[in-house]
Amino acid sequence: MAQLFPFRAYRYNPAKNDPANVLTQPYDKISPEMQTRYAAASPYNLVTVEKGQAHSNDSATNNVYTRAAQALNGWIAADVLVQDPAPAFYAYFQEYKVPGTSERPVRKGLITLGRVVDYADGIVFRHEQTLSGPKADRLELLRHTRAHTGQLFMLYDDPSREVDRILEISAAGPTAMKLEDEYGVVHSIWRIERGEAISAIQAAMADKKLVIADGHHRYETALAYRNEQRARKGTSDVNAPYEKVMMTLVNSHSDGLTILPTHRVVSGLQNFDLRALRQRLSEYFEIRDVPLPADSSRRAATAREQLSQAGSSRRAIGLFAGGDQLNLLILKPGANLASTLPDSTPSQRELDVVLLHSLILGKRLGITAEAVRQEQNIRYEREAAAAMDAVSAGRAQACFLLNPVHVEQVMSMALADDVLPQKSTDFYPKMLSGITIYRLE
Repeated sequence: MAQLFPFRAYRYNPAKNDPANVLTQPYDKISPEMQTRYAAASPYNLVTVEKGQAHSNDSATNNVYTRAAQALNGWIAADVLVQDPAPAFYAYFQEYKVPGTSERPVRKGLITLGRVVDYADGIVFRHEQTLSGPKADRLELLRHTRAHTGQLFMLYDDPSREVDRILEISAAGPTAMKLEDEYGVVHSIWRIERGEAISAIQAAMADKKLVIADGHHRYETALAYRNEQRARKGTSDVNAPYEKVMMTLVNSHSDGLTILPTHRVVSGLQNFDLRALRQRLSEYFEIRDVPLPADSSRRAATAREQLSQAGSSRRAIGLFAGGDQLNLLILKPGANLASTLPDSTPSQRELDVVLLHSLILGKRLGITAEAVRQEQNIRYEREAAAAMDAVSAGRAQACFLLNPVHVEQVMSMALADDVLPQKSTDFYPKMLSGITIYRLE
């Protein structure tokens, strides 16, 4: 049973702050340039808490974590952050432009507290593995601030769209907050306080399973912190604040759900030879030569269109190694992937990204899994144009273009306790940090 709880969120005081100057992208998307820009936008910008800047003279008593806690406490004392008067759920809508298109969908989410449960309980499921470094960082921050500032992005399966209808009714009223971020995404939230609406949402979600779309490290941090507190107190109090975590739930059947592909850019390979690679790939792939226009943006658009068309009926990957053509790799119908990729599960072998990493990068280009983890010969690009430009400019030897993973694949694999490779999914857009804050009082 997925247990959801309304809560009294802390939010930025609109009388003292322009939301556009204080909210940030998620911590793992904040570059050094963004850190500097956020810090200059306002002394109350959440970057001080979400991802503070380290100093050369940091110590055990003065560091990014202690400064984050001091800032959060100070902002609450000064009414920069104020707590909502009554427990509520929050409708969270994001209107955005899908990159590379003219579409402007709206993704509709529900901000709530959810009970922190072990994966073994069969309620919350992951779709990718986590790394120890980010979890250690987030855990240390949580120990000091005792607050969740970022949204866990969770998917659930509801073809009847019962909760979506409640969110849409709530969104007919005045917003509690609205802003446009640096990527042109319009973020809006509405408070849901009516008892009947809260009860209806809780009842509709009671039998749902939750799949982590974004925020695996933060969820496992909440698990670790819960376990620490249970051990420290020597008891398990189901009503304790650390038994809950803030999350945004999105229906997997939502019209506004977009997953973008993440393309791979390859460099630093000795004796890279396109003709030899094509020959080695011909055992498994039919290779089509697609002429490309000279203009960079039109070239990328043509590559995406051709890849999408090929991928609608067959497994397809784009290979660009410079010049004026795309090498379209289309998996042959008789390819025996079970014997070729015995270490992958049947579901994993259905993913283009697994074909790319295991069959092409690993078996045909000799890039080891460890090299991929260390990003020694590979880096990642969301935009096809940027990936192709790197090749044309001589900064890379080749790039591989992918179609996006389907949400049905993410859901089915996660619910079967299977995992996707790192950077298989890019749920777009990201949810802002600080739009609501859950303080463990």
